[in-house]
Amino acid sequence: MKKLFLIPLLLFSVTGFAEEASKDDWQNTTISESTIKKIQEAEYVYKKCVSDEMQKAPYQKQESRHATEAIVKQCESILGKMRDVYIAEKVPEIIADRHLKQMRMKTMRSVLQEMMFNEASRSVQ
Repeated sequence: MKKLFLIPLLLFSVTGFAEEASKDDWQNTTISESTIKKIQEAEYVYKKCVSDEMQKAPYQKQESRHATEAIVKQCESILGKMRDVYIAEKVPEIIADRHLKQMRMKTMRSVLQEMMFNEASRSVQ
């Protein structure tokens, strides 16, 4: 008998929680073409900065993980500019931060892979 009362109570509480959570969700908005262009330009500048840093001689002599960390930190300020573009467009901070974190992690993985490849090729020669 108690189970019959408990099941509707649980269902009601779950639907109430879902309604409350949906109020905080980001409602789909449109981002202007100029904003998208600014974000793409900042992303290009970030990747170019990382690429330029990778070519510098001091990083070639360091252990790959330390070099990767140093390279990504050198270009961190560009991600801050991208975040400012997102915030100016009224994109919620959590979404902007999530995208920037994702971009940083992808870049870090590719840089680490490249640096490990370079390190391995130097050790073979």
